Amino acid sequence: MPRKYNKKRKLHIKRGDEVFVIAGNDKGERGRVLAVYPKREKVLVEGINMRTHHDKPSQENPQGGRLKREAPVHASNLMVIDPTTDEPSRIGRKRIEEEGGGRWVRYSKDSGEILDK
Repeated sequence: MPRKYNKKRKLHIKRGDEVFVIAGNDKGERGRVLAVYPKREKVLVEGINMRTHHDKPSQENPQGGRLKREAPVHASNLMVIDPTTDEPSRIGRKRIEEEGGGRWVRYSKDSGEILDK
C-alpha cells in the first residue's frame, strides 16, 4: 500500500538492471528492467508477468486482436543479479568520495561490486 505523505521512494532496482524473480508465477526467471514506477513500487521487466491485452483495430494494427504484454511486478519480488558472480544478490548503498564531493552508489552485498557506474 503506498504511503500517504509525499516522499520520494528509493528502489533497489534501476532501469537496465538484470533481475531475478523470487516470487510469483514467473519465479526463477530472469529479465532486463524496462521501466521503474517508484510511486507504486513496481517494475516492468522484459518477458516477465505477461498478460493478454485486447487491442482495438487501429492504423498501426488494422487487425486488432489479443496481444501479450508485460505487466508491472512489485519490486520486493525481484533481486538484482550481481555482474561478477551472475547470481541474485541483495543490494546496499554506500557513499563514495570523489573530487568535488561524494555520491551514493549501489553495491552487491555478496561481492562488494559497485553496480552504478
